[in-house]
Amino acid sequence: MMYFIICQVRKEYYYDVESNYMTSLREIFAYNLKKKRKNCGFSQAELAEALNVSTHHVATIETARNSPTFDLVERMAKALDIEVFELFINPLSPPEEMERLYQTVSKNIDKVVAEAVKKAITENCGRSGK
Repeated sequence: MMYFIICQVRKEYYYDVESNYMTSLREIFAYNLKKKRKNCGFSQAELAEALNVSTHHVATIETARNSPTFDLVERMAKALDIEVFELFINPLSPPEEMERLYQTVSKNIDKVVAEAVKKAITENCGRSGK
């Protein structure tokens, strides 16, 4: 994915040219924190207790209304048993996009194949009949 960093009113946005989607680093972090917390089976309250912060503070970070300190980011990664960088990875990275594509296609494979065959027949029969 190709990204451009756009500065707007002193806030940086990450613009994905391919999907035409704009997001902030805070939103990426919030999404990843929530996803990783749930993968570990923690509630917000349990994570907050492990980090020695309030549940409200964890909630505001997960909803991108607040940003953690660097120290807190390191503690979060340790509590979740992940590397710090994993909290900053764009959630629409190529492996995840491929998994999402696979899930979509595998659920609708009959429909996808039927539409492709119909299109091929229509295009080929239309040309050969002229």
